[in-house]
Parts: sequence; structure tokens; C-alpha cells
Amino acid sequence: MSETKMLLCYNRGCGQSFDPELNADDSCRHHSGVPVFHDAYKGWSCCNKKCTDFTEFLNIKGCTLSKHSNVKPPEPEKPQKKVPDDEVIEYKAPAAPEPMARPPFETPMVKMAVTATKALQDQIAALKSSGDVSKSIATESASDIPVGTACKNNSCKMMYEGPHTLQTTCTYHPGYPVFHEGLKFWTCCTKRTTDFDNFLAQVGCAAGEHVWLKQKVGADEVKCRLDWYQTTSHVYVSIFGKKCDPDASLVELSPVRLKLVLYFPEQDGTFTKDMELRGIVDVEKSSVSMTPAKVEVSLKKMEIGSWAKLDFPREQVTPCEKSTPNVIAPNVANLSEQVESVDLSDL
Repeated sequence: MSETKMLLCYNRGCGQSFDPELNADDSCRHHSGVPVFHDAYKGWSCCNKKCTDFTEFLNIKGCTLSKHSNVKPPEPEKPQKKVPDDEVIEYKAPAAPEPMARPPFETPMVKMAVTATKALQDQIAALKSSGDVSKSIATESASDIPVGTACKNNSCKMMYEGPHTLQTTCTYHPGYPVFHEGLKFWTCCTKRTTDFDNFLAQVGCAAGEHVWLKQKVGADEVKCRLDWYQTTSHVYVSIFGKKCDPDASLVELSPVRLKLVLYFPEQDGTFTKDMELRGIVDVEKSSVSMTPAKVEVSLKKMEIGSWAKLDFPREQVTPCEKSTPNVIAPNVANLSEQVESVDLSDL
């Protein structure tokens, strides 16, 4: 008796070996459709059962009975998009946005609020209390204050009339003025107005001691390292210097200009920088922070894009250059006196 060669069934979902002589009409249980994978679900087009596990999908029993077949079923044809040979495909890059109108360099600047860390505040307070800095105004004797001197605190209208004035309470604004879209207000208050006279007449929101004389800030120049980097939305300017006094320093900003006057009490000197920025910045969304080691100015870009440099070079004209007289004209005028007259009548 000869052995019958077993064949492999290629019907989907079967995969069994069968004897061709014993192949009946209901010998093979398989799937007549094709596998479908959609949104993490797996199933057959001929069945309603779906699952997410691949092993469970392979174990789904067939839904059709027929004979085994050793012929591979044809693969479903993928629809192909016919493109004519003479068709030209054009790609149009998105139009670049129009650049914003650049404000002039002389645009009014805004005094920026400074956020100082607790560590820096403690170090500055220790310097002032130890006497390393020039003596405080509060400890100056009454004889140092001229009669008629106005208090230097914002919105305080008190005038110094004598030693008894030192006992009065100063009502002032500890913040700084902001002028935005017609509104005028102090950063320390919620009250806003559109009238300038009303703004000046606003009563202070804090009470403290009068400041009759501004503390003298050192005039010596302090050299600091200035560095910057940028992201897609911001430009960060860092000035590296130790223990900058936030109360005696000034940071002003306009959409195209940054001005720094930073006072360092240990050196009793200042670092100054006035630059025209390469791009346009949003003043309201920019900020200034100080730590014991550096000052960082965060500038919010108004336009998306990279800055090639931080600022435009601006020519600084010294006073001597302004007053230098023009010495060329007198030399030209004296030239005629040095040349003898020539008789040209015989030519």
C-alpha cells in the first residue's frame, strides 16, 4: 500500500495538512474574506468578531466550510492613483508673513519691574547694614537736609520743614508708572485712569519713611560679561556680576531698545549699556530677574524667527568729536595768499 502525500491547505485561517483523497466539501473551516486592521482592532472582513490582541485574532475560528485547497488565494490589489505622464505637479511654498513695521529708536521706554531672589535680597540687606555701602538716607542728620526739600518717594508731596517732619508718615507708591493703550496706572495699584492729572493725584498705597535725599550711586564703571541666547519665542540677555542692587538699578525697555544701568554696591560702581535690538519685542511680556550672580532680561519676540545678532551697532559720538572745529576751510582760504599773482596778458 503506497503512502498518500499530504498537502498544506492555503485557505485563510486553516493552515492544516490534508489528504487529497479524503478532501470533502466540509473538511476545511476557514475565512473567505481578508484580514482587516483598523484603529488597533483586528478582524476578518467576512466576520463581525473583532479583537485587539493579535494572538486572539489568529485563533478566531473560520466562518466558512469548504474543501481544502493547496492553491494560494490571490492578494487583494491595492488601488493605484493614475497620474498622466504629461501632468506637472507644482508645489507652492506658503507665503512669508509681511514683516512688522519697526518702531523708531526714540520710542518711549518703560521702566521694567525687577524680580530679585530671596538670597540676593538678604545679601544686599547685609551689605547695607554692615556699612559697606554709603550711609543710608534714614540715618542722615536733620542738618544735612535743606528746608524745602521734597520727598523723593513716588506721589508723596511732603516738603521738609524741619526735624519735626521726620516724624510724619510717608504715603507713596512703591511701584513704577505704566502707560499702556491710553491707560495710566502704578504697578502696585489696581486703580487705572486715562487722565494724566488724575494719575498724578492718586494717593499712595503704601506707608513708610520719607526719603529726602537719594542715595549716591558710585560713578565708577564696572565691567561685566554680557551673553545672550534665544529660543523660538524669547531672547535671553544675561549680565554676569555679583550682588547687583535691584533698588538702585534701572532697566528700561522699548520694542526696539534695551537700556541697562546696574549698580553693584561692593564695587560702588555701575554697569551701563544702551543697545538697539535686532528684532521687535513685546514689552508687556518681557521680564527682568536678578540672582546673586547675574541679571537676566527675558525678551518676548513679536515675530517668529531667529536673530542674527543681539543688537545693531550704534556709533557713539564723544563730546570732543562734537566740538572739533573744521580746520580744512581755513587752510583752503589761506592758499590764495601763498600764491603769487601771474601776468597772463601776453598769452
